[in-house]
Amino acid sequence: MIHRSLRARAASLLLLSGAVGLAWGQGALGPAPEAATGSTARQAVHASQQMVATANGHASTAAQQILRAGGSAVDAAIAASMVLNLTEPQSSGIGGGAFMLTWDPQQRQLQAFDGRETTPAAARPERFVGADGRPMAFAEAVHSGLSVGVPGLLRMLELAHRQHGVLPWARLFEPAITLAEAGFAVSERLHKLIASDPFLKNDAAARAYFFDAAGQPLAVGAPLRNPELAQVLRRVAREGADAFYRGEIARDMVAAVAGHRRAGDLSQADLQAYSARQRPVLCGPYRAYQVCGMPPPSSGGIAVLAILGLLERFDLAALAPDSAQAVHLLAEAGRLAYADRDVYVADPDFVTVPTQALVDPAYLRARSALIDAQRSMGRASHGVPPGWSVSAGRDVSAEVPATTHLSVVDSRGRAVSMTSTIEAQFGSRIMVRGFLLNNQLTDFSLAPQEGGRPVANRVEPGKRPRSSMAPTLVFDPQGQLFMVTGSPGGSLIINYVAKTLIGVIDGKLDIQQAIALPNRGSRNRATEIEKGSALEALAGPLRAMGHEVQAIEMTSGLQGIVRTPAGLVGGADPRREGLVLGD
Repeated sequence: MIHRSLRARAASLLLLSGAVGLAWGQGALGPAPEAATGSTARQAVHASQQMVATANGHASTAAQQILRAGGSAVDAAIAASMVLNLTEPQSSGIGGGAFMLTWDPQQRQLQAFDGRETTPAAARPERFVGADGRPMAFAEAVHSGLSVGVPGLLRMLELAHRQHGVLPWARLFEPAITLAEAGFAVSERLHKLIASDPFLKNDAAARAYFFDAAGQPLAVGAPLRNPELAQVLRRVAREGADAFYRGEIARDMVAAVAGHRRAGDLSQADLQAYSARQRPVLCGPYRAYQVCGMPPPSSGGIAVLAILGLLERFDLAALAPDSAQAVHLLAEAGRLAYADRDVYVADPDFVTVPTQALVDPAYLRARSALIDAQRSMGRASHGVPPGWSVSAGRDVSAEVPATTHLSVVDSRGRAVSMTSTIEAQFGSRIMVRGFLLNNQLTDFSLAPQEGGRPVANRVEPGKRPRSSMAPTLVFDPQGQLFMVTGSPGGSLIINYVAKTLIGVIDGKLDIQQAIALPNRGSRNRATEIEKGSALEALAGPLRAMGHEVQAIEMTSGLQGIVRTPAGLVGGADPRREGLVLGD
């Protein structure tokens, strides 16, 4: 039973300071992910049996319906992700990819599913290098057919359903099909993102869908129907993922990419050849807990575990979460973790990644000694784990996904943590049959070499670009599921998830309080604090400790569930329009 429901929304919308918009060209880090559209006060939600937390109320409702019908956590995640394709099109969908962690307590089975996009077979390392020999401008690379990778979401969901599904595959598509045909009201967030995007009108199909007859962004509350997407989902529901990867839908995707003013080379053979992968889950200790995340090609699991391991020697529980000291320590650990990430992590099918060595407790203890509790180290250098050497150049790719995260726990204790993306806000802006295609290939390094050395995360045929997505499951000292969480937010995801884990484990905050903490951290450049938050008052003290401080929009979309002796407690990020529902 729900004791407190987020259906009762706060009456006022507190707009974050600063104009809503896309800040294209912010140096090496690139543009911000999805623009900030406001913050809504939230309370933790309590339930006794099962719970779902997604980025949109329609998706949470669909997932709850599936759970109430006896579906598994994987079933609910599939239903929610199909609805998110419709109601949160700027963030995810069948034209993109995902990573998923699953937990089955009866089987004691923890699994990682990789639905990351792949490059076309025709791709070459110089894909994003211009005629002058220099990397393209990021915006130019994004808004092209060259940026589109082979979508992986549906193949991954199909693979997970074969192993963990309870309800029929077709049943899971019914909520999204019904909503696509009946229509839904455009939310304030979707309206603002449409209005803020300077490139969406360039695609005729996207222009017809997201704008009215006068060329204006669809108004808040305007009904939005998507019969084309409903037809696609009906086909996939009836025929399986093959309906997407073969035949008419595949031909239309290839034609749209080839017909772009800057044509890409996606082929029907690329779509037919795509396969989702299962990867070994990456786990490591933090305090008395085991924290488990996604291995490469995501850097999320490695970097989150590294940050936690680097900070374990510090008494974080004694620090106020929003103190200068707490922000300083998280930023310093982030510098070291991101320094390693930028050199070592890429697709493990193409590059040997020292995954376990980078999170080895002894290695992290040695790296942690570089953290001065009173003074910033500035720019950190990468480490060299024992037995390894460095032969790759540093990757400075601008990973800026428009992404979504969902967390589910079902009545049998099965859990899903899934992060899904189409990369930039509205992806490549290429729309096909009611869904947007990703621009995931700009997650590769646009420059294939650095200092004369090949970058590990360079473009190669059939390769999966490095990600920062960090779906996370945490287990208590008895080996029981304790926490399910994750976030969108591009390369900032790592800091968002680490902040939340520390808030719950060290700060003893409930999950909603931990999610709502102002965002902070460093990606081995400036120390970044959330614009418009209380942390802006710390800029002076942090600069006195040697930090370069930048206040930026940090639009996380954390969704979390914690298991307590009294039941489940859920939280949704106040920065987006998520909803937690439970029974």
